[in-house]
Amino acid sequence: MKADALAPKALFDSAVHYEIPVFQRPYVWSEDDQWAPLWQDVIRVVDKVLAVGDDQDALDAISGHFLGAIVFKSKPASTGDVTRHSVIDGQQRTTTLQVLLDAAQKVLADLGYEDEGEALAELTVNSAKRFRNKPEQFKLRPSRSDRDAFSAVMSGADVGGYDDHRVVEAHRFFSNEIHIWITGVRDDHDRGLVGTQSERVQALTDVLQFRLLVVAINLSGHDDDQLIFETLNDRGTPLLKADLIKNWIFQRGEQLHADVNTWPDRFWLEFDDDWWREEIAQGRHLRSRIDVFLQYWLTMRTRDEILVDETFRRFTEYVDTQMATVEYAEELLTQLQRDAEQFRSLAEMPTSTAAGQFYRRVIQEFELAATTPLLMWLLSDNHRIPDDQVELALTALESWVIRRTLLRYTSSDVNRLMVSTLGIVEGVPPQEVGNIVSRYLSAQTAETRRWPTDEELREVLPGLRMYGNIRQARLRVVLEGVEHLLRTERHERISVDNALQIEHVMPKAWRKFWDGRPPLDDKAAGARDRLVNTLGNLTLVTQKLNGSLSHRPWTDEQAMQVAPTGKEAGMGKHSLLSKFSVLVLNKELLDAHRDAWTEDDIFKRSAHLTEMICQAWPGPQHFWPAETAELFRGGNGVQ
Repeated sequence: MKADALAPKALFDSAVHYEIPVFQRPYVWSEDDQWAPLWQDVIRVVDKVLAVGDDQDALDAISGHFLGAIVFKSKPASTGDVTRHSVIDGQQRTTTLQVLLDAAQKVLADLGYEDEGEALAELTVNSAKRFRNKPEQFKLRPSRSDRDAFSAVMSGADVGGYDDHRVVEAHRFFSNEIHIWITGVRDDHDRGLVGTQSERVQALTDVLQFRLLVVAINLSGHDDDQLIFETLNDRGTPLLKADLIKNWIFQRGEQLHADVNTWPDRFWLEFDDDWWREEIAQGRHLRSRIDVFLQYWLTMRTRDEILVDETFRRFTEYVDTQMATVEYAEELLTQLQRDAEQFRSLAEMPTSTAAGQFYRRVIQEFELAATTPLLMWLLSDNHRIPDDQVELALTALESWVIRRTLLRYTSSDVNRLMVSTLGIVEGVPPQEVGNIVSRYLSAQTAETRRWPTDEELREVLPGLRMYGNIRQARLRVVLEGVEHLLRTERHERISVDNALQIEHVMPKAWRKFWDGRPPLDDKAAGARDRLVNTLGNLTLVTQKLNGSLSHRPWTDEQAMQVAPTGKEAGMGKHSLLSKFSVLVLNKELLDAHRDAWTEDDIFKRSAHLTEMICQAWPGPQHFWPAETAELFRGGNGVQ
């Protein structure tokens, strides 16, 4: 391995061509994080050069600015060809250096400084006629997604079609800053300029050629370029796990002598979309969607728990033998691409489908993303599970999640349960998958995995505090599910608004208008405080109706006595709900309780809603009777 501290003059002089492999990520550096700091570093060194004037000893003593490392691997060159280098790491700074040099050259040429502009042009363009209108015309060939924009801006062509591309924006930034600095046209925030315009041009040209330093590491003759790519500490935008994986995949393709120039369009174009690099919440952390997908994909494929930090290592271990030939490699990448498309479509699936409903309820509202690998497996085109079996499996898993959540049972073992479930369905005929998943869940006996029965819900749920212990979004899902169950073919077909809010029928602040005469004693008041947060006292209303209901009494007669103010003065909660709510959930409540809403009513409704929940989310015995569930216990095999 050969490492040298080189300036742009040494890096880019003579007929050289640095090639960014097609699999490298796009150019991602930005003004705030990299361009502006780099320009300030350049000016800082230029000011030092200007300060010493013609004193050669002082000039020699000025240290340059260190930009970091560029790792490349030289390729054999044929007669009359350029000297080719494949950039393993450092493509962001290499691209930025070329854009900076070209921007400076064009500004100097426009201002009439032809000699200085020509000196910089020699560092960006291979001027020999044999290279004209070829990729080798430029000293750099960027990553695939940046090539057209780079070529346009470097050649001085119209960049209208790439106006918002990062490469074009970088060129525009440096051009503006250089022109402002050289001509002395500056805003109030800039400091005073040093030297004459001619002196500034000469000093800038000197710094750009000789005083911006990189450690250039040539890996020629070594096979460790992937290892170095993984471990180098880059100052720029951090690499994603997906960047490491992409690099490894395409290097493996080169080793297999595959046509890797076609692979980006065929297998990776989907992942270059900004949507994949956007960060989403994963628990308390933010991670890019593509890294999340790859972690779940590996879990799905390996049927093993994959930790975030192990994603890259586990990926290479898993696909190593599967990419033994070009044919196998391309088949694997095709499957990866299909699963990625399926993953992206999850959030767009209508809730009228089993998968769309499961995604919205379990993954989004109940925040159990750990179930995603099993969902992906069930939906994957690579497995072709019939729709009825997908629905059966997801219905069972959703019931398992909702029942355990309502009873406040732990979800700490969900990751391992999903892994073991994936192991159970592997090799099962597609037409039996849903049956196997539901039966496997029914057979769990460990406290961290047990699927609560109807009897358990009836015994425990009515007396549990719901509001305050379970997130409102999750309670809303449960009450929505009951509403859908209550609607029959005779009811109008309406969609339940996701923006509906949880409302206490008897308000939490019941002491204001709902206390008795005499007032409840401390013991009775404490019991009511617990009761108002149970299931039977909760319903769904719109945000505006929620604000109107407030703490007002139940009947109009009671409301008139306390003389409430506002648009609906004199109307009790019963009348307001009757006037504005169309939910069957509320109609049932109102029809049976016209004159009063009491503690006894709350408890009875809790028991009634528990029955509705048992029907909306059937329990284990619905899918598999207890006497046959014993067949699964004692092992992971399907019997």
